[in-house]
Amino acid sequence: MNSVLERFTQRQRLFAAGLGIALVSLAAGYGLHMLGGESSGAGSATDTDCEDVLYWYDPMVPGQRFDEPGKSPFMDMMLVPKCAGEAAEAGVRIDPGLVQNFGIRTAAAEFGVLEPEITVTGVLAYNSRDVAIVQPRAGGYVQRTYGLAQDDVVRRGAPIVDILVPDWGGAQREYIAVLDTGDQALADAMRQRMRLLGMTDAMIASVERTRRAQNTITVTAPVGGAVTMLGVRSGMTVMEGQTLAEITGFTPIWLEASVPEVQAANVRQGQPISATLAAYPDQRFAGRIVAILPSADAASRTITVRAELPNPRGRLKPGMFAQVSLSPDTRRALLVPSEAVIRTGRRNLVMLKQDEGAFLPAEVEIGREANGRTEILAGLAEGEQVVTSGQFLIDSEASLSGIDVRSIDGTMSMASEGSPNMRTYTATGRVTKIAGASITLNHAPVPALEWPSMVMPFALEDAALVDGIEPGDKVEFTFSQHDTGPRIESIRKTDR
Repeated sequence: MNSVLERFTQRQRLFAAGLGIALVSLAAGYGLHMLGGESSGAGSATDTDCEDVLYWYDPMVPGQRFDEPGKSPFMDMMLVPKCAGEAAEAGVRIDPGLVQNFGIRTAAAEFGVLEPEITVTGVLAYNSRDVAIVQPRAGGYVQRTYGLAQDDVVRRGAPIVDILVPDWGGAQREYIAVLDTGDQALADAMRQRMRLLGMTDAMIASVERTRRAQNTITVTAPVGGAVTMLGVRSGMTVMEGQTLAEITGFTPIWLEASVPEVQAANVRQGQPISATLAAYPDQRFAGRIVAILPSADAASRTITVRAELPNPRGRLKPGMFAQVSLSPDTRRALLVPSEAVIRTGRRNLVMLKQDEGAFLPAEVEIGREANGRTEILAGLAEGEQVVTSGQFLIDSEASLSGIDVRSIDGTMSMASEGSPNMRTYTATGRVTKIAGASITLNHAPVPALEWPSMVMPFALEDAALVDGIEPGDKVEFTFSQHDTGPRIESIRKTDR
């Protein structure tokens, strides 16, 4: 009797367990059915919170708009509705609470004076415009060099070398003999002859006064400066017109500074500069740019500007390094904080505040930048509020929503198409489908865009590009990125 009761109890337990499993399965199936029903209706306009749907779009290609809901032709996903309440005067609206939480700050575009200061390095150099070549007026023999060496500093009129000129002795004695005869015409002819031999009027007058021949000439420095070349030694024979020395001045001294070529427009001839040197850290030396050299350095991408600095006491030495400050001309301009400018590579944008929580992207043309402020050449008006913090969050929201951008001329437009500076990318792939002005490719990874290998459609710049190409062909193609999606510029078959 007990064994019968035990078997009956065991059967009840098994039946109860089976019934419980069935009920759980039924509940799960019903739940999945309800979940699937909710998901299937998510893409319809009737199940959204929109009172008025403006259009549908693919978040991956926000510039392309559709009049009806459905599946995206670009990606394997449903189109997303754009509700009328999401846009604020062709801009993007963000919850005011999020604006405060994200720390979004604004500043007004206002006129001011931009005072850019460029600081570069430079080096002092000899003044090559103040170079004198020392040459004898007659050939002879070097008798004395006055102990000079290269880089010695000499004053104007300092003796450089004594040269014995044998030809002068005979001519001077003849002149003395003519003077004793009293024949004035013959004396004038002799004086002219001695000038042609290289004698100065002072030497001729000395011979006439002393009645003594002077056949040794002392060659002196015509200017003051440094002896940058010395080519004469005692005992040498020199010829008329031979270069004995070069003397280069350094008052004023040259300062040659390397300016990045991107700043080339900010320098001009006659512009004032100031310089500090390690030798005199507490003193600033002022000068002006006298020349901008015509070529740029290919390695450093800099241009050389040359300035002159006064150097009356000779304290500034060629070869010294200097920190140079260039102050371009100042002018009034419309200015915004530099952090407000979003540089996309193709254009420059700012985010304009419209009202509480509403923002509008606007394209601007920028100029110079200095001290944390950027000059706005076009696209903004004085007093407009631009976002200076958190603008990248707003820009991301605007891009995902396919928001129009206010162009420089004030009209509303999507991203500018056909920009001459638009970057192109090259990839390989296999054709899976061709339909009108679109081609679907199973392409290899595109490292420049961080794209993995995937199947996706591309628009064609010209439908004739795919003439002769069929599904299954391996191709190499070049494409550019647009707000409406990638567009193929060229395509060809390949065996790879």
